Amino acid sequence: MPYKRKDSPIWWASYADPSGKRVRRSTGTSDRKEADALEAKWKLETYRLKQWNEQPARTFDELMLAYLMATDTKKSHLKDLQRTTRLRGFFGGRTMDDLGPTDVRGYIASRKALVSNSTVNRELALLSSAINWARKECEWDIPNPVSGRKLKEPEGRVRWLTPEDAGRLIQAASELRKAPHLSAFIRLALNTGCRSQEILGLEWRRVDLGARLIVLEAEHTKSNRRRSVPLNDEAFRVILERARFRAQHCPDSQWVFCNRFGERLGSLKKGFWRACELTGISDFRIHDLRHTCAAWLVSAGVPLTEVRDLLGHSTVKMTERYAHLAPENIRAAVAVLDGLSQSGHATQKARKKKELRAA
Repeated sequence: MPYKRKDSPIWWASYADPSGKRVRRSTGTSDRKEADALEAKWKLETYRLKQWNEQPARTFDELMLAYLMATDTKKSHLKDLQRTTRLRGFFGGRTMDDLGPTDVRGYIASRKALVSNSTVNRELALLSSAINWARKECEWDIPNPVSGRKLKEPEGRVRWLTPEDAGRLIQAASELRKAPHLSAFIRLALNTGCRSQEILGLEWRRVDLGARLIVLEAEHTKSNRRRSVPLNDEAFRVILERARFRAQHCPDSQWVFCNRFGERLGSLKKGFWRACELTGISDFRIHDLRHTCAAWLVSAGVPLTEVRDLLGHSTVKMTERYAHLAPENIRAAVAVLDGLSQSGHATQKARKKKELRAA
């Protein structure tokens, strides 16, 4: 019989699995009739599995509901819900055992006419993750027809500004009365390589003025990895400016980027687009400030591994998109061959002279 926990309105089911082990499982609903129906369904499936080793048929909807409930704390949960809606339009109501490569190819064909290969890959990756999760965590014996069907994606976009253009953008931003915090935001992004939400979500407790560092905990980063970002002179000046603003207007605010009332700032896209428009800078997004920081570092000869650590890339492969900005590093590497080639040629000439004397 379904039951409720003290801290939740959701009904839970309790039944014995085929081995006799007690299973307690959330029904995901606060409706008693739905909970009764789910518990009865699970008990029947367990009975059939125990008596006749009959595996229950799993549907796409059942799979995605179970997966989304189990992963609702993911940062990408909202995007997962949106992608599931796209997948459901094609796979909804289907039994997972009946899905095969032909169905996946059909989905790819239907979506490629509307979206990029990258978008299709993200949607299919979600389905594949859900299947693998169910196979491992729920021991569902279902195939994964998505495996090995990733589409080729174009090389990652790299759009960056010259220091001169960046200076003009900062100047334009500083003159926008409706975006008084935009200039400071741009300067900090250019000098730290942080993502937009890493900056806007920065709290004062994670700013170490003495060590000139800002700390990004795992929960604040896209890669779910903690990292510390050093502040150069320009970034440090921005932090001090924000500290003075806080002291003057909202001393109790926890946010580095806040309004006069101490409330965290939301998106700065409108002001950013306006600043780009005023300076004649086209095809440039807020995230490209991060690309610009990386491009400047690589052009200055900073090793890719160090740029990777600063930006918080999970692998150096993501950082390699900037490698072409440091051709001098490669030129210095191949120059080593000149020495080897000349040395080898000199040795060969000496050997021939020695042979002639001996003759």
